Amino acid sequence: MSNQRNNGFSADEMIEVCNLEKSFGDRPVLKDISFSARPGELIALLGPNGAGKTTLMRILCGYLPLDAGTVQFDGIDFAAGRQQILKQVGYMPENVPLYSEMTVYEYLRFVAGIYRMKKEDFRCALEETAAGLEIVPVLDQKIHTLSKGYKRRAGLAAAVLHRPRALILDEPTEGLDPNQKIAVRQFLRDYAAKNLIIISTHLLEEAEALATRVLVLAGGQIRCDGSVEDLRRCSDDGTLPSAFYRLTRETADEGKGG
Repeated sequence: MSNQRNNGFSADEMIEVCNLEKSFGDRPVLKDISFSARPGELIALLGPNGAGKTTLMRILCGYLPLDAGTVQFDGIDFAAGRQQILKQVGYMPENVPLYSEMTVYEYLRFVAGIYRMKKEDFRCALEETAAGLEIVPVLDQKIHTLSKGYKRRAGLAAAVLHRPRALILDEPTEGLDPNQKIAVRQFLRDYAAKNLIIISTHLLEEAEALATRVLVLAGGQIRCDGSVEDLRRCSDDGTLPSAFYRLTRETADEGKGG
């Protein structure tokens, strides 16, 4: 079952994915993936384990090559403008690479150096990001002493520090307590007002609370592309768990012998 959008691209779309294919060895992971995304969207990638969510995100960030198809940012692909694209992209993997002996401030200053941020730009970005993610109290604390929630938010701060136009986050609220989730969700909503955010999550409540659009991946294909309400309509009882189960179960059933 599919509820895909029209994939005709327009000039205001930042990311354009067309007929993307990716395999590892003889195992296909992504099959004929096509979608577009634009500033102002907060897209949630949903799907069971092994659906291809992380692989898709790594391809969008230029960390993995694709086998077929195209991925373009503002009409430019990685082969033609890799450095130009990477300056506009922020990525936080599920396992955030942090330098544990640095303080949070030292780590963020290090990240700013990688992006060659000017001192004043770094100061302003640090002030805004630290306040929005509520990490000001731990800026001078060694990373190895932080709780999981603070480490997660330090990783998010590093991904967004250079003010990327496209922010790609793998499980951004994992390990956060309810109060921390409220702060991070509000930060992401505010950031998505003028930029594009793509997150992956296993939590349907996260998609419901944050997303303006959901992409359900299953069996390496897009099974639903639309709003949260569009996803609800894929179920018999109007609930997200039922819709998710129906879409992803059908994929599993397709792979079974008769």
